[in-house]
Amino acid sequence: MSENTSDSAGAGELPPNPAAGPAASPALHPGVGKPAGAGPNWEREVLEKLVFATLKEQRASRRWGIFFKFMTALIVLIGLAAYFDFSWPGQDSDTLGRHTALIEIEGAIESEGSGSAAVVIPALNKAFSDSGSVAVVLHINSPGGSPVQAGMIVDEIYRLRKGYPNKPLYVVVDEICASGGYYIAAAADRIYVNKASIVGSIGVLMDGFGFTGIMDKVGIERRLLTAGENKGFMDPFSPLTEKHKQYALSMLNEIHQQFIDVVRTGRGKRLKETPEMFSGLFWSGAKAIDMGLADGYGTVDSVARDVVKAEDIIDYTQRENLPERVLKKFGAAMGAGAVKSAFTGVQPSLH
Repeated sequence: MSENTSDSAGAGELPPNPAAGPAASPALHPGVGKPAGAGPNWEREVLEKLVFATLKEQRASRRWGIFFKFMTALIVLIGLAAYFDFSWPGQDSDTLGRHTALIEIEGAIESEGSGSAAVVIPALNKAFSDSGSVAVVLHINSPGGSPVQAGMIVDEIYRLRKGYPNKPLYVVVDEICASGGYYIAAAADRIYVNKASIVGSIGVLMDGFGFTGIMDKVGIERRLLTAGENKGFMDPFSPLTEKHKQYALSMLNEIHQQFIDVVRTGRGKRLKETPEMFSGLFWSGAKAIDMGLADGYGTVDSVARDVVKAEDIIDYTQRENLPERVLKKFGAAMGAGAVKSAFTGVQPSLH
């Protein structure tokens, strides 16, 4: 009997006292021990801390939720404003009085980008038609590009200059104004450069690659079927015949002559022609002035201040809207460019 009593109670341990109440009974609160140094109401204090911590976390979560909702709404509003080209009250340039209209052409003259006719021509129309603009300044930094795009811009410049004879068009060259860029610049009333600018390159090129030698070494056979003996003209995987070469050169010479005519018409008697002027070479801004390809030194600010006499400058350049930038960010433009490169033949270029 004595051994059974000792085993059930445990060594040195008293059996629970039912009169002590549930709070003091280990059997009613298994695994819970009183923290060291805790007061008589320690359980209540712990519960209060847990409740306050939970409330604090919920308030922080609500604040972050409100913040993210606000930012989402703001981004959506900005996107809508960019997409629909909203303008705020008072932004109309007609209300700003006498000013110089600025249009930027940055990069290659291509069917897309700031140098495309689809971007430059609407900006030119808006700048010329604005009653507050005194003159239009084309700020060009371009190595050249498509003769088609450059030709369309030049034709529109001539039309607008005829329709607005009292509103001059000036070109200010940044780093480079070569080939297709100069094609456009030659249509201006005056051209201003920096002494170290690159100007000229009045020529046309058609470039590509021929892979026939590599194909022969590797043992690859080109299978090209055409309806029309010249349909495979300039195919990079077929040999270039003398007939096709001469035809390409005649086409390049024709476009080159168009380029020369634009320069002669635009620059007139200011040109000091030399045998190398239309050879495709380019020169510094200082040399371009000596040759009559440019008129003087100047920047956008100095031309607006000293030539136009209207220091207030308003930029009419059409910018990409938010959806276009987002699409390019995720590679849509790159994919379109790859497809275009794969399925478009070699074209003449003013570079």
